[in-house]
Amino acid sequence: MAITDDLRKTLTDPRPLYFAAGTADLAFQQAKKVPSMVEQLRAEAPARIDAVRNTDPKAVQEKATARVKETQETVQSKVNEFLGSLDSDLKKLGETAQDLALRGVGMAAEYAVKARETYEKVAEHGEQTVRSWRGEAAEEIEELAIAVEPDTKPAEAEEDKPATASTEAAPAKKPAAKKAPAARKATTAKKTTPSSK
Repeated sequence: MAITDDLRKTLTDPRPLYFAAGTADLAFQQAKKVPSMVEQLRAEAPARIDAVRNTDPKAVQEKATARVKETQETVQSKVNEFLGSLDSDLKKLGETAQDLALRGVGMAAEYAVKARETYEKVAEHGEQTVRSWRGEAAEEIEELAIAVEPDTKPAEAEEDKPATASTEAAPAKKPAAKKAPAARKATTAKKTTPSSK
């Protein structure tokens, strides 16, 4: 029973759907920014292309070689420093490894909490998005209903008025009201008779 309860709970939880809706809405908002970025790149592209064409390949090669040499020297000095400290104190290295492992576990837990918080925020955003979509749909349906059906408030107001109206209007409305329930009884009677056979 616990498995079915877990499955039922998992399948009826709307949060993943809200997360998907929130993600889609955020992606749509970011996609709106793309045309302006494309236009900016188009405007900057000719200047950048000219700058690349005008650069001297030898100068670029010399700069790259200098950077590679600096990086190589830095890495080599760091490796020598690390190996020197490794030889000098193995106990300290063991403590450092334990400390790093504990830090790693702590960071993993922290990232899991942050991921959960982000998931919750996006799900809440998705829930708000879905509510706004539903609200917009309801408003559209109301507008459509108002356009299709005429305004019924004046007719209801006449029915709600006391007997100050003419006597001809009042009897005409009462038989119409009596006919509707009779028609309903006839249709329900027809429905029940075939099922009893």
